[in-house]
Amino acid sequence: MKTICFYFQVHQPFRLRRYRFFDIGQYHNYFDEYANRSIMRKVAEKCYLPTNNLMLSLINEFGNRFKISYSISGTALDQFEMYAPDVLDSFRRLAETGSVEFIAETYSHSLSALKCREEFEKQVNAQTNRIEQLFGQKPTTFRNTELIYSDEIGAMVADMGYRAMLTEGAKHILGWKSSNYLYTNSINPKLKLLLKNFQLSDDIAFRFSNRDWEEWPLTTEKYVHWLNSINPKDEIINLFMDYETFGEHQWAETGIFDFMRALPGRVFAYTDFEFLTPAEAARKHQPIASMHVPYPISWADEERDLTAWLGNEMQNDAFNNLYSLVQKINKIDNPDIQRDWRYLQTSDHFYYMCTKWFSDGDVHKYFNPYDTPYDAFINFMNAFSDFKIRVDECAKAELEGKEDEMPLDVQDVDVLIAEYENKLKTLKAIKSEKTSSKKRTTSKTPSDKAPKKSVAKPKAAEKKTVKKTSTSKAQSKPKQK
Repeated sequence: MKTICFYFQVHQPFRLRRYRFFDIGQYHNYFDEYANRSIMRKVAEKCYLPTNNLMLSLINEFGNRFKISYSISGTALDQFEMYAPDVLDSFRRLAETGSVEFIAETYSHSLSALKCREEFEKQVNAQTNRIEQLFGQKPTTFRNTELIYSDEIGAMVADMGYRAMLTEGAKHILGWKSSNYLYTNSINPKLKLLLKNFQLSDDIAFRFSNRDWEEWPLTTEKYVHWLNSINPKDEIINLFMDYETFGEHQWAETGIFDFMRALPGRVFAYTDFEFLTPAEAARKHQPIASMHVPYPISWADEERDLTAWLGNEMQNDAFNNLYSLVQKINKIDNPDIQRDWRYLQTSDHFYYMCTKWFSDGDVHKYFNPYDTPYDAFINFMNAFSDFKIRVDECAKAELEGKEDEMPLDVQDVDVLIAEYENKLKTLKAIKSEKTSSKKRTTSKTPSDKAPKKSVAKPKAAEKKTVKKTSTSKAQSKPKQK
């Protein structure tokens, strides 16, 4: 019998407030309490509560034949406790059914796996402890932030004791091979890999309400026909998507809830598929080969790489500056510093700085609360600058054996501001040079110009139509969303 594996990402970031340059050294509250509370309540009412009730009703209807799985970031769990305890209770009811698997991930939905193994492991352990505390399950399957994976990251995960991991079935990695099988990590074959079937996943997550899509409207009859049309030798279909697909990205008016309510019954009636959790699927199926991934992949954008978060000078500068504090942070026993450190690591902050305005630009703008990526960079660096001063002062106090934090040194603030201004000048100079170079190129005579290359226009079927709301970023996908 073939397997369908449903996995949902649940994440909400702690959004930064508008932190001004002159707030540095004066105010240490970086996060927008009003925005975080209001967005959480809005998404709870539109997505989390009705979708959890729907999933619970399906489990009650079909018993242990219907299985699903979730990874919930620590920042989402914190916001559930602070702003939406009713959502937390609804997840507890799902956990009690025995048909739901909760998956491990980084606590703050961070990119720590790319920078610091110690911090990565610390965050994973913190998230799994919270899952065990809240839902009575100790996760055995791992999913990294935004499905980011490489051979080295997989080996780290295997060393931590996990035996299964989720990632993207990226075409440039698989080549002619199918994502509908189990694979293994090329360094440690004990780690089994479940790969997202991005075509069938995105049909639900992104194309469902797109009236320009040639397959619109998507019905359960049509979807089950596609399932039955896959290669008879294929063993597992991994449907991975944001949980906010239901009710938030695809509004209730699109019929998304009706589609999901009818899908399991039609699968049972007209296919030979069964629903399993990732851990169950990894135990049942045998890997067919190892998957070699020398450079990190993700489920973001057409490239399926890291450029959504680390694709320009601003993103890399902010990222490197943040993780330059790791050693000092580890020596500081201050709950406020540790909390802010985790929340500042959330990948969303770097995503907002993305300058990709081509095939994936509309998707990035949809999930970005800032007017420009440069605004996102400046706001983050303002908050980071104040945070760095606090860390330096705490580290100095810890070193000198003092119990209380030392007052901020105005001289330190001036030095940091000067460094920050110089960095901004450098980034502006780089941008100016690129603009000048482009103008020089376009000013050539026709005879000097190289022949233009034709650029294929994206198919209308691969555009995504969504209703814009002020919600958090879900996973970034190609424009086919």
